[in-house]
Amino acid sequence: MTGFGGATVRENGVSVFAEIKTVNNRYLKFSLRTTDGYGVLEPVIENLVRETLRRGTVTMNVRVLREDDAADYEINELLLTRYLQQLRRLNAKLGLDDSFSPTQLLTLPGVTKGSIPSDDKTCLVRPAVEMAVKKALTELQTMRQNEGASMITDLCENNRLLIELIGKVVLRVPEVAEQYRLRLNERIGKIMAEQNLPLDSSDLIREIALFVDRSDISEETVRFKSHTAQFNAALWEEIPKDGCGRRLDFLTQEMFREVNTIGSKANDAEITKLVVELKIVIERIREMVQNVE
Repeated sequence: MTGFGGATVRENGVSVFAEIKTVNNRYLKFSLRTTDGYGVLEPVIENLVRETLRRGTVTMNVRVLREDDAADYEINELLLTRYLQQLRRLNAKLGLDDSFSPTQLLTLPGVTKGSIPSDDKTCLVRPAVEMAVKKALTELQTMRQNEGASMITDLCENNRLLIELIGKVVLRVPEVAEQYRLRLNERIGKIMAEQNLPLDSSDLIREIALFVDRSDISEETVRFKSHTAQFNAALWEEIPKDGCGRRLDFLTQEMFREVNTIGSKANDAEITKLVVELKIVIERIREMVQNVE
């Protein structure tokens, strides 16, 4: 499901800004950007995310800002010496005063540079990073849960449509057998009359029985109803630790399998129309449950 979460944590001279967003995906795809020098914390951040999320394309950005410290900067003494040599030669040539402000020298390009945080300093900011990531994940989950509540309503309505449609299929089955009997009786009766032969009712009954047996979809409809009942129960039962998304996905696949079999066996235009409607609803459900954890 889609969602966004953000958090800021400030402690011990460190500010951590964490932002996370997700979009729909059947699997979990995670990408992370962190401030230079804090890559060692990326596995820690990824583990926190994977403990919370199981599906979705997840993008996270974690920025770490520390208060300036003299130890964080280095002076390039060799470069500064060369600057001084050139300045003194120029001053001697132009007859200028040979005095320079340290502040002016430090602003010259390349004289000072920020150092990459050491492992010790990185470990010091780890608690703040973990706290910011957890807060961002909590905000994200709240947003996703609100979306999930709306999704449950939609899934329940679509499941109700499936139950209604399969009920129409079941009611149609006896009519299919009766219509086949009438058509068969009419065709065979016409042929037998043309040949001036008697119509053997036992042959007719046997042929009808074979047709009914070939087109019997009672097992498929029973299993389909069982899948819809399990689907509905999974929506409202207490969510297990590993989530219910894959279970719902599996039930949806099984529904589609049963509907395909019904369509191939029914041999009836009306049931074929109902099968098409069933597939449309199942596909709608399938797209939604692929985003459920």
